[in-house]
Parts: sequence; structure tokens; C-alpha cells
Amino acid sequence: MKDTVIFDLDGTIADTLEDLADAVNQGLKQLGFPEHPVEKYKLMVGNGAQKLCIRALPEDKKELADTLYDLFKSYYDIHYLDKTSAYKGIDKVIRDLIDDDFTVAVATNKPQDVARKVFASLLPDLAGEVRVLGGCAERAKKPDPAIIYEILGGAPDKECRIFMVGDSNVDIRTAKSAGIISVGCLWGFRSRQELENEGADFIAEAPEDVEDIINMVVYGGFLG
Repeated sequence: MKDTVIFDLDGTIADTLEDLADAVNQGLKQLGFPEHPVEKYKLMVGNGAQKLCIRALPEDKKELADTLYDLFKSYYDIHYLDKTSAYKGIDKVIRDLIDDDFTVAVATNKPQDVARKVFASLLPDLAGEVRVLGGCAERAKKPDPAIIYEILGGAPDKECRIFMVGDSNVDIRTAKSAGIISVGCLWGFRSRQELENEGADFIAEAPEDVEDIINMVVYGGFLG
């Protein structure tokens, strides 16, 4: 096992919010329910598409979550890249980490097939070097640490530095449950307060800060 950096996808590598919001709103519209402004979806995403659909439905209509999910999926499978883009500078951070001999992977609750297509479409030069794991029936979703253990091939090696980089409380909880270092990022969907309240080990204001934090920990022996 080598020093490893595991990134979340939505809100960390890719700004996917508008496409996710459009897909859910399209389903809500078909069901005759009110749509939500895009900004509201920042607090709905993070726990997988099924949970997103539950959160988007009116309180007295939660039993229609499976129906909304089917509508969401049929739309999102076609339109998942309409407005989605990689955050500026994240490609360089990942490339630098790989060149510095880190293992780099992605752990997301986004359905695995879509997650891999999004990553390969946005960062094609890195697709063959970064393992992308997403939500699937065979594995519990984050914050359960199962996805981290699968990436690592078991529990974290105490001789290695393992990082989880993400924008939400789900990512920080995942890191804590796996016993690895958490780096919260502020360019995504959630707030500094949420990341601090969750107890993130470090907080990065921009993608390039992630690289600085990791180098400080690995080469400087520092863990605050």
C-alpha cells in the first residue's frame, strides 16, 4: 500500500449541481410537484441519488421516491454532462499527486457507471490512472467506510498516509469511520462551518491547497 489520496467526485472534482438539479426538477415537474432552485440542491446531494430524490419530494409524498428516482435516472443518464465541468486546477493537482507516486482514487455515492463516465469525460488524460468507485448494490454508501477499504484492499496501513478529500460532512464522516485523514474543500457545495463542525483535519480553500496540505503532512510529518 502506498500513500493514497481519495477524492469525492460531486462538489470536489466536478461541479455537477445544475445537471443534478435539472434531472430531479424534470421528474418533479412530471409528477406535478414544485421544483426547487438550484442552490437548494447543495444541501440535498451527497448521500446518493435515491436519497436525493427522497429529500426533493414534498413531505407527504415520500412514498413516490422510487418513481422520482426512475424519472431522474432516465433524464440524467442522457443529460449528465450538459452543464457539468471539472473545477479549475483539479486536473493539475491529481496529475501532480500521481507524478509524486501517490495512488489517487475516487470514492463517490454517485452511481458507479455514471461516475466513471463523468470522470473519463471531464479528465480523459487521467482516466486510465485513477480508479473510480461509486454507488452500487454490492457496497454500502459513504459514510460507511466500505468503499475506502475496497480502494485500499483492506484496512488502512498505519505506515502510509491515506487522505479523503471532499466537500461535505459525508466525506469527513467517511474519513473518520475509515480512520484516515480528512481534507474538507470549500469550492464545492457545502460550507466551512459544516466541515469544521464535522471535525475535518484540514480545510482547503482551493484545489491547489490540497496538494500543499498533503505535502505538508507526508513530507513534513505534520498532522494538526
